[in-house]
Amino acid sequence: MTTVETAPAGPATDAPTRPWWRDAVIYQVYLRSFADSDGDGIGDLPGLTARLDHLTRLGVDGLWLNPCYPSPGADHGYDVADYTTIDPRYGGLPAFEDLLRLAHERGLKVLMDIVPNHCSVAHPWFVQALAAPPGSAERERFVFRDGRGPDGELPPNNWTSVFGGPAWTRVTGTNQWYLHSFDASQPDFNWRSPDVAAHFEQVLRLWFDRGVDGFRIDVAHMLFKHADLPDWPDLTEYNAHQQNQPEVHDVYRRWRRIADSYHRDLTLVGEVWVPTVGDLAPYLRPDELPQAFYFDLLLCSWDAASFRTSIGRGLDQIGSTGATVTWTLANHDVHRTVTRYGLVEPADTPVQNPARLRGGVDAALGERRARAALLLLLALPGSVYLYQGEELGLPEVQDLPDEARQDPTWFRSGRTEHGRDGCRVPLPWRSDTPTYGFGDHASWLPQPAWFARYAAEDQWAEPDSTLRLHAEALHLRRRLPDLLAGTELRWIEVADRPDVLAFRRGDLTCVTVFGPEPFTPPATWGDVLLASTGSQSGQLPAASSAWLLHSVHPNPAA
Repeated sequence: MTTVETAPAGPATDAPTRPWWRDAVIYQVYLRSFADSDGDGIGDLPGLTARLDHLTRLGVDGLWLNPCYPSPGADHGYDVADYTTIDPRYGGLPAFEDLLRLAHERGLKVLMDIVPNHCSVAHPWFVQALAAPPGSAERERFVFRDGRGPDGELPPNNWTSVFGGPAWTRVTGTNQWYLHSFDASQPDFNWRSPDVAAHFEQVLRLWFDRGVDGFRIDVAHMLFKHADLPDWPDLTEYNAHQQNQPEVHDVYRRWRRIADSYHRDLTLVGEVWVPTVGDLAPYLRPDELPQAFYFDLLLCSWDAASFRTSIGRGLDQIGSTGATVTWTLANHDVHRTVTRYGLVEPADTPVQNPARLRGGVDAALGERRARAALLLLLALPGSVYLYQGEELGLPEVQDLPDEARQDPTWFRSGRTEHGRDGCRVPLPWRSDTPTYGFGDHASWLPQPAWFARYAAEDQWAEPDSTLRLHAEALHLRRRLPDLLAGTELRWIEVADRPDVLAFRRGDLTCVTVFGPEPFTPPATWGDVLLASTGSQSGQLPAASSAWLLHSVHPNPAA
């Protein structure tokens, strides 16, 4: 076997002072499914606060809270009725202030989730808009249009909702319709209205003044629509009239100036779903968003060539803007990593929609691959976002009873698309209680009996558990300067093993075996520092990763 080291991938991004978010590992908290403190079956802020030590023991740098503003809950918080306070069901503003204070005392950053594309039908502005006449200032804050047809009985155009069905709902008794790119309970704002832009700038300042460290921006690419709202010719393809319009970049230039004006290193992280990485890069220009999720890798099947191509594309094209890549393999909108990687499908099957997968799952294989992917991900230059429950190796709950499903996608698809509920089932903390330590009463989504095998407290006691692997990797990452200083990534070509992906960053080598045969790294790569699965006689088994240290250093874990 011969190996060849190639030129660095992506430009170096060293700087005298690196903002914390360029290398941070952030833990995503889907609050209603994290921990329930009051027995109502819904996770809340006091429940999260009581388990902050789980995050510090895990070794993450901060947390991102999914929306916890007042909301009717049609889309579990993404239908916001008031952006300025916290829903009493989650503990209200006092509970948030306690969380923020105690998280900061532990050295954890706190990011909020802001939803600027749409609000709830219960938002005061939309209530006022429905009561006001067509053409009024109140209606100008949203996208109202007259319907087509003799009596306005047809939608203004042919656009469809992300959740299924038409993107328009008719106002009862009139010929006007309002646009909702998601559920009918979530009317889209009209970002050409000065009121809307001013409102969200005030919201940013309000929460920054309260001490939050940044925002994740929901569907950041969708704020503006084509001014003429024309039909889209092929609704099976990306509707470029409904999203990714050039005017959106001016919004993020203003938001970046607001964040930078605080002089305390704040971040804005865009959820930007666009057709190519080339379309994503403009959002990350130096005067726009500091970060945007790189979903390209999440969409890859378990395949060495696909991973390498995606990683190289991200480092080259995102790196060219001066930003670092924000990596993630899971969130509250897609099937869990274990399930995606354990699907009984050909290895080269692309993941077209990671929220709409079907088929049998080999959970053991999926967990081995997910563990391997974790080490690969944490060795890459940039920041990483981990979704709650991934550290436990949780698979997707694919067999929820139909009567328990709550995702709007389930209802708007005519109960044919299961939607996202399966990755949102409340976490198992203990194996010896009916709700697995989540709370005192039944949870808002039912937990399957097999959740007991993944309980956090049991995994903390198991040296080889997936949770312990996460913690060891995260703590080790903090102590390895080559992983945190913007060090260049150099690919290592492995002759005759296209299923093995390897790269070096400084003295550290990361190697991942994607194929079914074991692999023995050359002695020149160094000694194994951490492996996702135990190695024997220096061999790395199939579906595993390892970090190897090339030269002798003081023990970085000491």
